[in-house]
Amino acid sequence: MLRTDWRMTMSTAALPTVLAFGAWLKNAACLLVDGEPRWSALHGDLGDPAACAALEASVGQLLAMHGRSIAAVAHDLHPDFFSTRLAVEFAERLGVPAIGVQHHHAHIAAVVAEHGIEGPVIGLALDGVGLGSDGAAWGGELLWVHGAAWERLGHLQPLSLPGGDRAAKEPWRMAASALHALGRGQEISPRFGAAVGETIASGVLQMLQRGLNCPTTSSAGRWFDAAAGALGLCLHQSDEAQAAIALEAAAQRWLVQHPEAEASHGAAIDSHNNLMLEALLAPLFGVEKGHQDQAAAGFHLGLSDALADWAIRAATARGSRTVCLGGGCFFNRILRERVTSRLQAEGLSVYRPLDKGCGDGGLALGQAWVAAQQLRAGSSRQSKKETTTCV
Repeated sequence: MLRTDWRMTMSTAALPTVLAFGAWLKNAACLLVDGEPRWSALHGDLGDPAACAALEASVGQLLAMHGRSIAAVAHDLHPDFFSTRLAVEFAERLGVPAIGVQHHHAHIAAVVAEHGIEGPVIGLALDGVGLGSDGAAWGGELLWVHGAAWERLGHLQPLSLPGGDRAAKEPWRMAASALHALGRGQEISPRFGAAVGETIASGVLQMLQRGLNCPTTSSAGRWFDAAAGALGLCLHQSDEAQAAIALEAAAQRWLVQHPEAEASHGAAIDSHNNLMLEALLAPLFGVEKGHQDQAAAGFHLGLSDALADWAIRAATARGSRTVCLGGGCFFNRILRERVTSRLQAEGLSVYRPLDKGCGDGGLALGQAWVAAQQLRAGSSRQSKKETTTCV
């Protein structure tokens, strides 16, 4: 089922050559030639000037080594990314179009390209953040993808980011956001004041109440942060995904001791009617000390089952038997394996990235593939439709 080689087909051979610049995190560039990727080195995050310089040098090397005329360059939608600005600069230099590709569309397209999947697919794209076509921060997305065409079928219930980007580094803020969304904002200071300071905790509550510096996000990564913060497993994180890793480790400890739990279906959650916040996050705030591992396992199983049910309904409604999984949250083994097994039990074919992993390191392939499909179809813009259905 999982294709690991790159067999050139008639459809991929007809694709134009596209150079893609990746996004921000774990950046790598990709030159798509006859449907086959030629990769640069992995540069790391573009917040590092050395990584920016490495990306620019790698692009030059790709162009020099492969000596192909480029039909277009592809990039993320975020206008402030160094990779986006560099892509636009190279497009002007080469006299070719610069094509923006939505981040989560690219995640699913990377899976389609790697496995040579024909026809439309349902995609679950779960990560920390990616700019949506509406200008908001996305990250928990259910998509329908067919080449350059895509549709956002739904998304996780959005949470506010109190303090903006700072909330991604302080999981307690995401837990506070969840409390506020649940109508329990008065619990923020009593719960977190001793650990972070009463003034800071009360300030976050005021931010949430007034909507000041509180952009919203549908990010699955921030849901994991909220769960870890609610359980007291990680209030501040110095490394990427530290909170999510702590939450997964806690869940795994309990599941190892209770293997029968993985054979059962998670708690019934009506993901179609936007009740996941109440069902999945609210119980975590009442967990007694010593029971965090069991609660972490319950969160994983419940979320995985709800996501799988969501994708199954979409596949049935759209007449597709293929589901693609993309985005860094699928590094989580419990989530990845449970969602996959649930989908396969329904007779669906499930694919995920293999060569470069499910994070942003392989995103450029999806960007290049979408742009190439768009050019081949003779379209100057992405085709997309959006709905507002939330999990």
